[in-house]
Amino acid sequence: MSAENLWTLPLYREVALTIMAFFVVTGALLFFLRKKTPHFAAGWASIKSWFFIAPFIFVIFALPSPWPLVFLVFVGIFSAKTFYQMVGMYHRNWFVWTTYVFIIGLGYLAYHQEARLYNIMPMLFLGAISFIPLLRNSATHMIQYMALALMAFIFWGWSLMHMGRLLMLEQGALLVIYLYMLTEFSEAVSLATSRVLGRIRPFNNITVRVTVEGVVVSILLSVTLAWGMRHMLVDRSEQFWIAAGLIAAIFGRLGDLILSVIRRDLGIKDTGIFIIGRGDILSRVDKMIFVGPIYYYVFLFLQQTRIGF
Repeated sequence: MSAENLWTLPLYREVALTIMAFFVVTGALLFFLRKKTPHFAAGWASIKSWFFIAPFIFVIFALPSPWPLVFLVFVGIFSAKTFYQMVGMYHRNWFVWTTYVFIIGLGYLAYHQEARLYNIMPMLFLGAISFIPLLRNSATHMIQYMALALMAFIFWGWSLMHMGRLLMLEQGALLVIYLYMLTEFSEAVSLATSRVLGRIRPFNNITVRVTVEGVVVSILLSVTLAWGMRHMLVDRSEQFWIAAGLIAAIFGRLGDLILSVIRRDLGIKDTGIFIIGRGDILSRVDKMIFVGPIYYYVFLFLQQTRIGF
C-alpha cells in the first residue's frame, strides 16, 4: 500500500490519533503527579519518551514499501552494534561487519518473502564466521567471539527481523504496531504491578523487576487490550487477538529476562541512551526477540487452520 493510501486509510488515522490521545491524557496526569512518588516519576519518564517516538513510528510505517522494512533493518543493525559494545567486542570488525551484512540479507529475503533461505540464514552465518579465525590466522578468544557473534545475529537479526516478515503480510504495518504496542503495554503493567503488589520474585538473582503477580496481571490486561485493539487485525477472530495478547505478555517478559541475564553477567545496566526516559535500544527491542518469531509462526498456523476448515 502506498504512503498516500495508508495515510488516508481511516483505520490508520484512528489508531494513530487514539494512541497519541492516550499518551497526551496519561502524560498530563503523570506530569502533575510526578513529584508525589518515584513510581509516578518513572511513569512520566516513560510516557515522555513516547511523545518523541510514537509520531516517528507512525510516519515511518506510513511510508511506501520497502522503507518500513529498511527502518527495521536499521534497528537490527543498531541493536547488534549496541550488543557488541556491551560485550566489549565492537573492535572485532570482521565479526561486526559480517553480522551487519547478514542482517541486511535478512531484510532482502523478508522483502522478497524467501522463507526457505531466510530460515537457514543462521547456519550460513555460522559458516561465514567460522572462516574468520582461519582468515585471521588466530585462535585467541575465537570461541568466545564466534559464540557472541552468533548470539548477536540470532537475537538482533534472525529473531528480530521476523517483525519484517510480519510487515510484509496484508496490513502488516498495523500488525507490527499492534504487536509492539501490546508488548510495551504488558511490560509497563508488569513493572507497575511488581512495584506495588509484587512479592514472589522467581528470578531475584537476575532481576527483581519480574514478579509472578506482575506477570499474571499483565497477561490479563494485555489480552484485554488485544481484544480492544483487535480492529487493527485483518482477521479479528478470537484466536488471533488472544494469541497476540498471551505471546506479548509471556514471551515479552522472557526476552527482557534473557537480556537481564546478559547484563547481570557483565555487571552493567544500560549501554547508552536511545530514547529519552527509556534506556538503550536493547531495552526497547529485547522483548521482540521471542515475540516476533513466535507470533509470526502462530499467525501462519492459525491462518492455515482457518483455511483448512
